[in-house]
Amino acid sequence: MKVYRSISSLTKKIQEIKKQGKAIGLVPTMGFLHEGHMSLIRRARKDTDCVIVSIFVNPAQFGPKEDFRKYPRDMKKDLELCEKEAADIIFAPEAREMYPEGFATYVKVERITDTLCGASRPGHFRGVATVVAKLFNITMPDIAYFGQKDGQQAAVIRRMAKDLDMPVKIKVEPIVREKDGLAMSSRNVYLNPEERVQALCIYKSLKLAQRLFNKGERDSKEIIKRMSQLINENRKADIDYVSIVDTEELRDMKRISGQAMVTVAVRIGNTRLIDNIILN
Repeated sequence: MKVYRSISSLTKKIQEIKKQGKAIGLVPTMGFLHEGHMSLIRRARKDTDCVIVSIFVNPAQFGPKEDFRKYPRDMKKDLELCEKEAADIIFAPEAREMYPEGFATYVKVERITDTLCGASRPGHFRGVATVVAKLFNITMPDIAYFGQKDGQQAAVIRRMAKDLDMPVKIKVEPIVREKDGLAMSSRNVYLNPEERVQALCIYKSLKLAQRLFNKGERDSKEIIKRMSQLINENRKADIDYVSIVDTEELRDMKRISGQAMVTVAVRIGNTRLIDNIILN
């Protein structure tokens, strides 16, 4: 496993790999890795010849009042985990390497970035799309791996790759959860013991949606009402949104038909957590 900090040195290596006809798998991360990330690396290891993990806390996707400076970081542990999972290359650039002085070009995916997290985090998905586009150009992956926990992000990346004819396959892997159901997230470390318990209301609300759906309920408004009631029983929970949308264009669904994503964003204390499930 080799760590690259500069774009120029990595692109030289990528050219060598491509000349050898090897398939490249990319796992983009912001570090502070957990089992969710490991599952992506393992999937890439099975599918491709060369696994690249990017570790970069992207300032362009954080708003002015968000947690960029305090976002958890542990490069030493991250490298140990990646080596254990047999990653081949780590790309861990500094912000000035990705956004040099005079940087002025951004990627904006329309429509599907205006709702859900995009509504409460203006500019977030412009930052996400821009950094992922740069990572695709730098690493030239055959397959890129993302987690379903960031369901809107996955939809945005799929749309960007399709619309811009990027020669990369996007694979979205299932959510990895703690034993009690809480979706694994780097931000879980922010939760104190009481908040950690109350955060379980998020997954409980999604399981409630699944039960209602299984019993034949198709009225999104009714499911959302029941979910919101459950979440609001927890005094530290503050709902950002509870929505039921289609999985491609992320449009609100009045009645569930076909495939739908039930998606939730809740602030537990000072920590904003997201989660979702897919209903078929």
